[in-house]
Amino acid sequence: MIYPVILSGGVGSRLWPTSRSLYPKQLLPLVSERAMLLETALRVTGNDRFADPIIVSNDEHRFIIAQQLREAGITPLAHILEPEGRNTAPAAAAAAAFVQSRDPKGILLVLPADHHIADLEAFRAAVEQGAALAGAGKLVTFGVVPSAPETGYGYIKRGAPLPGGNAYAVERFVEKPDAGTARAYLQEGGYDWNAGIFMFRADSILQEMRTHCPEIAAHAAEAVVKGVRDLDFLRLESTSFAACPSNSIDYAVMEHTSSAAVVPVDMGWSDIGSWSALWEIGDKDADGNVVSGDVIVEDTRNCLVRSEAGLTATIGVENLVIVDTGDVLLVASRDRVQDVKKVVDRVAAAGRTEHQAHKRVYRPWGFYESLDEGLRHQVKHLLVYPGAALSLQLHHQRAEHWVVVKGRAEVTVGETQKILEENESVYIPVGTKHRLANPGDEPLSIIEVQSGSYLGEDDIVRFDDVYGREVKMPAAE
Repeated sequence: MIYPVILSGGVGSRLWPTSRSLYPKQLLPLVSERAMLLETALRVTGNDRFADPIIVSNDEHRFIIAQQLREAGITPLAHILEPEGRNTAPAAAAAAAFVQSRDPKGILLVLPADHHIADLEAFRAAVEQGAALAGAGKLVTFGVVPSAPETGYGYIKRGAPLPGGNAYAVERFVEKPDAGTARAYLQEGGYDWNAGIFMFRADSILQEMRTHCPEIAAHAAEAVVKGVRDLDFLRLESTSFAACPSNSIDYAVMEHTSSAAVVPVDMGWSDIGSWSALWEIGDKDADGNVVSGDVIVEDTRNCLVRSEAGLTATIGVENLVIVDTGDVLLVASRDRVQDVKKVVDRVAAAGRTEHQAHKRVYRPWGFYESLDEGLRHQVKHLLVYPGAALSLQLHHQRAEHWVVVKGRAEVTVGETQKILEENESVYIPVGTKHRLANPGDEPLSIIEVQSGSYLGEDDIVRFDDVYGREVKMPAAE
């Protein structure tokens, strides 16, 4: 049995402003109508060869991922929560320890959540070849056959051929090269891009980790054993996991083991590491433009134009990336998009919040979106999923009005509980306990008008929460 392990970490700052730390690129529909994490999961579902996927993510994204998987009809075998990011080696070690407890010789297929693969048949054929090697004790990595002298990827040098077809021992891993070195690799041949996809038996990788990175092996296994179930999640024990050195699978194990094997594959792969990468794989019009959303282009060539808000129009421009998210407008030369992270760092250093969250902020019960804000008021749109409920809470410094615009709402105000139909409203005074719930089977839409001297999300006292969030102050709803 192959156990897909989908690593959903990272903040995706290179695709800002669409990607934010609270809603990074793997949770976004960048290449298709589905989020990239879902595309990754669907590659390894619907086939008896694969177990249900194991998701490894951080705490902040857990409910968003769970909702996306639920809507896609995917039930993970486990959703493992990291208390903090420690890179890919501890994440893989924790997943391997989990699989070993169920199936010691089970084979893990470790996949980043945010990669694009165009040729599914080539991917699955490579996985089958990798499974045979992993079953024999090899630690397998997949090398993407290079199509250009790319300097943004690490490379793998093939060694001696291995029995069974298109597979090789790994001679060495090579860091990201300069342009001249990358061209030399392509001319020489035998070099592949390092895609960061791995395959190995649970017992094999843990044994290699005990040899080459014993602290990671020990502390990650301990974090799994001491982990606790929290709703549908497995929460790793924080002290043990934090004791793992932060390291990647490549550096911690693959560069040191004598059992590394590489399967070269040409599968239309991209790590979508920048806006220019998204332009390269996108569907282009006759002038080389990749557009999405409400966009009009006139005398425009070789641009990526993405509108997530109102109409975006361009005239007489070339080789630009233009992204409008409503609260941020990014305009960049297509050959300078690697510097987007510098802007993100400046936004964070200025104490702003646009690097963290969009105007639409997701919560386990649904989302809220700011519509208008003034000195003593704020207007939001709240969408509550069917059967979901906000926490029982109160605010010290603001009052609220709720107006139902779609669906049915069950509202609690003080000791009173009642049902509100469409076009009905309720007032929640300052300092009054209240709760909003959706008892129906359709999404509930509410317009919330807040008024008061302070409207920050930390003005909340939470008394009860069905999602297990901490019931204490301060905490953001």
